[in-house]
Amino acid sequence: MAIRQLGGDPDWWRGAVIYQIYPRSFQDSRGAGIGDLQGVIDRLDYIASLNVDAIWLAPFFTSPMKDFGYDVSDYRGVDPTFGTLDDFDRLVEAAHARGLRVTIDQVLSHSSDQHPWFAESRSSRDNPKADWYVWADARSDGSPPTNWQAIFGGSAWQWDTRRCQYYLHNFLVEQPDLNFHNPEVVEAILEEVRFWLERGVDGFRLDAVNFCTHGPLKDNPPREKIVEGFIGVRPDNPYAFQRHLYDKTQPENLAFLERLRALLDEYPSTTTIGEVGDDDSLGVMSEYTQGGKRLHMCYSFNLLTDKATPADLLAPLTEMEARIGDGWPCWAVGNHDITRVATRWNVASDMAKLRLYLAFLLTQRGSICLYQGEELGLTEAELTFEQLVDPAGITFWPSYKGRDGCRTPMPWVADALHGGFTTATPWLPVPEAHLALAVDRQERDPGSLLNAYRDFLLFRRNQPALVKGDIHYHPLQGDVICFERLHGDDRLLVALNFANDPCTLSAPLDARPLAGAPSLVNGRWTAERLELPAFGIAIARCPSDLPWQP
Repeated sequence: MAIRQLGGDPDWWRGAVIYQIYPRSFQDSRGAGIGDLQGVIDRLDYIASLNVDAIWLAPFFTSPMKDFGYDVSDYRGVDPTFGTLDDFDRLVEAAHARGLRVTIDQVLSHSSDQHPWFAESRSSRDNPKADWYVWADARSDGSPPTNWQAIFGGSAWQWDTRRCQYYLHNFLVEQPDLNFHNPEVVEAILEEVRFWLERGVDGFRLDAVNFCTHGPLKDNPPREKIVEGFIGVRPDNPYAFQRHLYDKTQPENLAFLERLRALLDEYPSTTTIGEVGDDDSLGVMSEYTQGGKRLHMCYSFNLLTDKATPADLLAPLTEMEARIGDGWPCWAVGNHDITRVATRWNVASDMAKLRLYLAFLLTQRGSICLYQGEELGLTEAELTFEQLVDPAGITFWPSYKGRDGCRTPMPWVADALHGGFTTATPWLPVPEAHLALAVDRQERDPGSLLNAYRDFLLFRRNQPALVKGDIHYHPLQGDVICFERLHGDDRLLVALNFANDPCTLSAPLDARPLAGAPSLVNGRWTAERLELPAFGIAIARCPSDLPWQP
């Protein structure tokens, strides 16, 4: 069944706001305790009401679920946990009918060890798919070919008694890495992508896209200092002890990305979002998106850290602007792998700060990914060891509690069983603290965070300078981040006060507040002055090109 893409503006993705859905935790329609595709369909009106442009679906493919869908055993199948291929087709049609684009996760660098390709590859050294995965002989002492470490702990090499060789797995043992140096593998992967393009998807979020190719089988050198950021880079994980020079982010990956882009170009109005985790993620984002021949956009973990001072937030943004040229960034402050932002940045239940951070994210140059529940201000769930299902959390407990705390189900109805997510026992518990933040309660409250997101996203959608405009950052003014967004003759001035105290800045004489701005934009522009309350937000239009030195 071929379904048409939504069409329209081929550059719709520039400045788009993409709502990330983790299907297992979004809505259970069948009483199974696990969310499914029909549950997403049932909640599409809610998603459309947020005034976002697209959805991103975390993996729903056939999988043994060792890593909850990021271990794919059939790239063209829908796992029965989530429904059927017909359900997916109906989801695409229903989303398009509401003006929502559909992007899906594609896990290209590795498959499940249950994939038929791997079953054939491991069966012998001379079968047709023998070179479809990364195999290598042991060293003379029987140890792995290199010292490479897996993100989920331990060696990145697993001994296989069928071939009497090691295979590479950058993630779980059950997630063997495909060999992108083999042209047949590249062709096969591109055909798997084409399958979903033919079904009408509007784009792909590419998981760990810089892991697709490996370099020479040489030992990685030690790291002098552990700089936390990308998932797995923590003092409790040997993965952090190395400089990853040979196991990822190789120059050969660029050729694959160009092949992938050429395929997407056959389907107008489609896009790609690459997830990049690297010591120099900003440099990789720049390299992967410049020139219009590789990925459309990339996002990194630079805003997914614990650091949230104005200086910490401003540094990666200004560096990105200095390096990206004609490339395009995508920014996120939360996702399914990271402690929820309300907890991570210590802003839980602080409405002024939560509004400030939403305005900060939604005024940056680039596209935006919002993770389900951010619009509700959900906090990280506190789970016991017995409640964990994430293999990373189980492995590294108690120093690292894994990703389950940000993956608990959406609370829809405060007074309903399990928050209205399911009528069965949910796969992860619904925290009691989340029920007070349920959708039904926030919808009835005009001053809720949910309604602040709706209002600001609608406002942003009607401001071309905020959606696609250029950006010019000013030096930090104490705890105030100031910048300009420029689109044609339109010039917007933005100031965000991260301090506990109000402040006053200078402003151009002709700066004027924007008509129709939502109430959270509370800065007061007067003749040559801007008065910002504590955690205040200011946006004004400046018709002239008078210099602004706040």
